[in-house]
Amino acid sequence: MPDPLVIVDGTRTPFCRSSTALSSLPADELGRIAVNALLTRTGFDPTLVDEVIFGCVCQPVNAPNIARVIALRAGIPTSVPAATVHRNCASGFEAITTAAERILSGHGSIFIVGGTESMSQVPLLYQESAVPKFTSLARAHTVPAKLAAFSEFRPADFEPRIALRLGLTDPISGLNMGETAELLAREFNISRERQDEFALRSHQRAIAARQNLAEEITPVYLASPKTRQPVLQDNGPREDTSLSTLAALKPAFDRHHGSVTPGNSSQITDGAVALLVMAESRAADLGLKPLGRLVAWAYTGCDPARMGLGPVSAIRKLEQMTGRSLRDADLIEINEAFAAQVLAVEQSVGDIPQDRLNVNGGSIALGHPVGATGARLTLGALKELTRRDARSAIVSACVGGGQGAALLFDRP
Repeated sequence: MPDPLVIVDGTRTPFCRSSTALSSLPADELGRIAVNALLTRTGFDPTLVDEVIFGCVCQPVNAPNIARVIALRAGIPTSVPAATVHRNCASGFEAITTAAERILSGHGSIFIVGGTESMSQVPLLYQESAVPKFTSLARAHTVPAKLAAFSEFRPADFEPRIALRLGLTDPISGLNMGETAELLAREFNISRERQDEFALRSHQRAIAARQNLAEEITPVYLASPKTRQPVLQDNGPREDTSLSTLAALKPAFDRHHGSVTPGNSSQITDGAVALLVMAESRAADLGLKPLGRLVAWAYTGCDPARMGLGPVSAIRKLEQMTGRSLRDADLIEINEAFAAQVLAVEQSVGDIPQDRLNVNGGSIALGHPVGATGARLTLGALKELTRRDARSAIVSACVGGGQGAALLFDRP
């Protein structure tokens, strides 16, 4: 690329399991915290930003175009536009590559990008049968009319529809994401034991990498009289996880014959990530030393019922585009949507050096706030490249709906 995108710096909130430490914060507030921390950490002048681009999957109805809400609340000037992007689990990647495309087309040179998600605050919905009844009730202006409208309701109208469950179910295949992992586990003959061993390693690596991960994280202070201490670290990694505790968990998606459990699946999580990115020439003009350069990226499609195999075709396309092999990379990040899914990808692409794969743990331990994960994978890989004084990293993810994403980064 004539003037490639570089990542100058980044930060993120802690990633916390849904309904725990960050559950009171909506997605726009999590994003604001990350952007404010990024600007504070870098001391970067927000008036130089050309656009803010954020990924978000479960976009809250009270913060439309959430990137704009985040930008304004974080103190970005009103003259700076903002756009929200959505490619399911690759939304954080999409924010980065959209900025790269803006740079290549001459539509800006400095961007704040990232992703945010509050999976705790995905709402419950009323049944469709209740909607016209509520409409009639709202239009009734007299007491008799209101009573008549209210009498049309039935108990079934008030049974909630869980929006998070709906969002994690593919409308084409009819399978939820866990069921697609079960399909891969059967087709690739991946045992429950192998999945649990993979999950245990994710937790062990995340626990061992606490100090490294702390370099990425900004504290979150909660405005609650019950919470006096800031949230300082991810709360997903478990020190007490063992093969025996994982083996005791029941299958979550196929109760009788399944092997995919809450323990060997990614966690439902709240969190946000913000990255300062720009054209390489602009970084040079400003005297900034980037963490890494985006060399190339690839998005591909696959069978929605086997969405977990998305990284296979995306990595192969990336290899064809660059002439560089997966095994040439010093670090490899494959998002851990499910242990079975990553193991199926490994079997499909050939042996991956385990000392390069998800070296600081993955989403099974750290969590998967879907709109933010791609940005977290990128930030973590680039920080680790710096620590190792290594050259290149490939970050990849499967995508709900049957897609794959893969990005190649080099250190400058």
